[in-house]
Amino acid sequence: MKPIQVGLLGIGVVGSGTFNVLLRNQEEIKRRAGRGIQITMVADLNVARARELVGPGVAVVNDARAVIANPDIDIVIELIGGYGVAKTLVLEAIAAGKHVVTANKALLAVHGTEIFAAASAKGVMVAFEAAVAGGIPIIKALREGLTANRIQWIAGIINGTTNFILSEMRDKGLDFAVALKQAQALGYAEADPTFDIEGIDAAHKATIMSAIAFGIPVQFDKAYVEGITKLGAADIKYAEQLGYRIKLLGITKRTPKGIELRVHPCLIPAKRLIANVEGAMNAVVVQGDAVGTTLYYGKGAGSEPTASAVIADLVDITRLHTADPAQRVPHLAFQPNAMSDLPVMPMGEVVTSYYLRLRVADETGVLAKVTGILADADISIDAVLQREADEITTEVAAGQAQAQVPQTDVIILTHDCLEADMNAAIAKMQALPSVLEPITRIRKEELA
Repeated sequence: MKPIQVGLLGIGVVGSGTFNVLLRNQEEIKRRAGRGIQITMVADLNVARARELVGPGVAVVNDARAVIANPDIDIVIELIGGYGVAKTLVLEAIAAGKHVVTANKALLAVHGTEIFAAASAKGVMVAFEAAVAGGIPIIKALREGLTANRIQWIAGIINGTTNFILSEMRDKGLDFAVALKQAQALGYAEADPTFDIEGIDAAHKATIMSAIAFGIPVQFDKAYVEGITKLGAADIKYAEQLGYRIKLLGITKRTPKGIELRVHPCLIPAKRLIANVEGAMNAVVVQGDAVGTTLYYGKGAGSEPTASAVIADLVDITRLHTADPAQRVPHLAFQPNAMSDLPVMPMGEVVTSYYLRLRVADETGVLAKVTGILADADISIDAVLQREADEITTEVAAGQAQAQVPQTDVIILTHDCLEADMNAAIAKMQALPSVLEPITRIRKEELA
């Protein structure tokens, strides 16, 4: 049988890895797919570099539309990234009757509803295993392997850059800024790391997993997103003393009120497997009613790990290329006419527990005032940790002499409460004259 022909848009880190792995393992892949899979055309602005990477026998152009227009191309791989031209090209490829493979989580998290609808109308597939957690086959697990289950919740370390930074902060006692510079020097963080450290990248991925798990439209605009930039080495240390580790998690849960969709730092019990995922690795925990807890672990980025997922999608499409579109696995696991209208809940309606760190004046009655505010809000306390006082030099007033003011950190762990109630309590505690710095609040997830 004639090999299926693939056009590649963008031959950067993942694109070159995809080309190389497909070439290296072509016989093994052919045995699995039932026919050969060949990248026969590549579009890249740097034509000379692309030609050097692919060698003779592959057409190289600088215009992606030339690939889409080629009638011999069956599948288009989009590895350009971003929301702009990538969206246009994906929709044009679909309109031309091409199947699409993409690693573009940002595109799908924001415009997935439109793209999947266009693909369904045209009878083509959009495959995106590489969009979440690199080489970990989490999309396939959620969409197919766990299809018998009513998924209850998902929690994942789905950004390797932030996990590397948090691991360095814990292992070496570094502050965030120092750990970030180290991550940049080692190539784990971009020169502009905003998407990673502010949680946006993880939120794109969590949005996609949430849609597949619960059969809801992709709704990135409703996700709660908080990064790791405000974490200090002290918080990492205190968490450790209390038996927890801090990780940036993407969390989505089914609740009676709707779906939780949130990304933020979390305290996780150190005994949990996911709490021990270190460095730039990724891990996703999925809780299903039938299967219980399952864990998926591996490399979440990199040339060949991500290429592994891209090629798995190519094989899937090759196998189903001639199948009746109605018999294929739906893009978001559920049939398009059976999607749920469950709302994504505002963060204020989420119930969870908390770690609070307050830098306070070391004077009589401070702890009583703080715990009184929590009690008035009906927030119960699980544990309290108070450090010995530090002698901190502060200016009493402009133009006056400096004075030694004893200060201390008070650490409080709470039981579950409503986020809106905690927000109100923090505002009242922050207004106390004896609370000297902004209160650090980190949510706590037992993942039990």
